[in-house]
Amino acid sequence: MKSTIAPTQYRLGAAELEVLLAMVRTGTLAAAGERLGVDASTVFRAIQRIERGLGQPLFERSRAGYRASELTKALAEQAERVEAALEAARTAAQAQPEQITGTVRISTTDTILHGLIAPALQQLQPQHPALAYELHAGNELVSLTRRDTDIAVRATKRPPQHLVGRQLGMVRAALYTAATSPLALSDVEAGHAAWIAPDDALPDHPSVRWRKKRFPKAQPTYRVNSLLTVMELVALGMGVGVLPIFLAQARSDLRPLTGSLADCETELWLLTHPESRHLRRIAAVYGHLAETVQMP
Repeated sequence: MKSTIAPTQYRLGAAELEVLLAMVRTGTLAAAGERLGVDASTVFRAIQRIERGLGQPLFERSRAGYRASELTKALAEQAERVEAALEAARTAAQAQPEQITGTVRISTTDTILHGLIAPALQQLQPQHPALAYELHAGNELVSLTRRDTDIAVRATKRPPQHLVGRQLGMVRAALYTAATSPLALSDVEAGHAAWIAPDDALPDHPSVRWRKKRFPKAQPTYRVNSLLTVMELVALGMGVGVLPIFLAQARSDLRPLTGSLADCETELWLLTHPESRHLRRIAAVYGHLAETVQMP
């Protein structure tokens, strides 16, 4: 498409931003249409209309899908702010005079629950004292499609396309030892350290993949089914382990042996089902988490 100067009369609206955000999040017309509740051809026509209005292409088309341009990524960031503002506005409009009641079911992992979600809910509770919470901490992805949960907070680079949500930032990790341990990274590289690592309950965890790539001969001395347990055993001086920085940095009994490990980075997503996101009890909690749980 030939690039020209955008007509001065063209103005992006909330509907156009919603289309662009759906395309950036999904990468295909069909998946974006499913999020928006329209067919793929409607999404295609909407993108064409926006591109004509702006006078430049917004996506690079390929067999793999639609790849967003830098301008489109910038517009998507603004669209996420609009989305969050609308969520907050809906919550504020519904907060009075009727009190928000009911139960909100939240699914996440133990580390995210203890390090991020619980502190955020503690702040929210005085605002909505009649709300109750069912908190599921597990490594399996509880299904929002079957309504097993209302809100999911997950570390993933591939959030399910049928859900709506927003990225809260990046989860970063480093290799840690106990604060009192004399171990240095060179000791680990020489094979003089015991490893504490997730067991088969987390076979594809980024920390497992990183260890096998960086230290292929290292065999964990302790295998556990929880990253919280990895952290506690490391703090006791029983070995080294890869831990989320957001959780470990608050502990005075832990000491990092490395900086942030690029291979262990992943995205943190706040997810819910499109049909339930505007329910008052879910919107209140979703909006609060979107505002308060922010990763660097």
